[in-house]
Amino acid sequence: MSGSDLPIRLDGVSVVMGLPGQRVSLLDDVTLTLTEGAPTVLVGPNGAGKTSLLKAAMGLLKPTQGRVTWDGRDAVPPEKRAFVFQRPVMLRRSAADNLRYAMTAGPRQTAQHSTIAALLALVGLEHAADRPARRLSGGEQHRLALARALARDPLVLFLDEPTASLDPASTKAVEEVIRKVAQRGIKVVMSTHDLHEARRLAGEIVLLNQGRIVETADASSFFDAPRTVEARRFIAGELLA
Repeated sequence: MSGSDLPIRLDGVSVVMGLPGQRVSLLDDVTLTLTEGAPTVLVGPNGAGKTSLLKAAMGLLKPTQGRVTWDGRDAVPPEKRAFVFQRPVMLRRSAADNLRYAMTAGPRQTAQHSTIAALLALVGLEHAADRPARRLSGGEQHRLALARALARDPLVLFLDEPTASLDPASTKAVEEVIRKVAQRGIKVVMSTHDLHEARRLAGEIVLLNQGRIVETADASSFFDAPRTVEARRFIAGELLA
């Protein structure tokens, strides 16, 4: 996948925020390589650093220490990367026009009706093309946010808790879109609080706690034979210190 910004490497990345005397560590000496292939899924308790790691890998969060590179390069504009936040904001326009805006603001610079229709079909919203985006259900808005990110032709897609607060039917629909995206060769890097979802989607699991990586493994090894005490406790549903 030449020119895709992959591999993305985080080398000794720490992120500290706040005023002197009130400093908070979001990431602590994180080293991780994201490569092409099946989705990489970040798991861990609330406040573990999952969102911060996603933002650092996207280029939205500057390390206090350490280095992030994209295909060996520093400070690469995120033209081939897209980020979908946990609570995506819908523009005050139709579903189709949300995609049209993303396409004309991105590398394409043009918005073909056929491409918009194909993206809406991909996420199962072809029936909602002319509906106001802000009147869609929560699950539909999440799927539209995915389509809007894909409208920018990314080769790496970051998703922050893409099914948080969704009902089971909406969760299933969003997960199906994620599978389709991954099957197209787009690298998905996502966070989730749902271990069942991680089992269903992940090729690789990264467990974080208190801003540090506790364990990284392929999904089957992580769930069937976790190497660390923290991973075993987390899978068992216990709180991590």
